[in-house]
Amino acid sequence: MTSTPNPQTYTLGSSLARKAVVDGAFIATRAKLIEVAAFLDRVERFGVDDDFRCAALREAAALLIDGKPERARRILEQLSDPTTHPAAKSSGQAALGAWLPPAKEK
Repeated sequence: MTSTPNPQTYTLGSSLARKAVVDGAFIATRAKLIEVAAFLDRVERFGVDDDFRCAALREAAALLIDGKPERARRILEQLSDPTTHPAAKSSGQAALGAWLPPAKEK
C-alpha cells in the first residue's frame, strides 16, 4: 500500500507538488462524488427528491463547477443556517444537514 505524499516535502508550485495533490486524494474524492450521484439517483427513484435537503444538495453541487475559489467554504455556507440570533423556540430536532427557513406564519 502506498502512502499519501506529504506536500511539505516538495517545493510549492513544483510539478511534483502539483502531482502529489492529485495523487493523494483523487481516488477518495472520486468515490465521494459517485456516492453523491448514487444518493441523488435513489431519492429520485423513490420520489423524494423534492425534500428540502435534496434541493439544497443540488444547489450546493452547482458550486463545484462554477470555477470560483473557496468552494468548500461556499458550500458549507450554502448548507448552513444563516441566522445570527438563536430561535425563540427549539424545534426539538437534531441537525438536519441543510437549512430549512422557518415557515411563515399566516
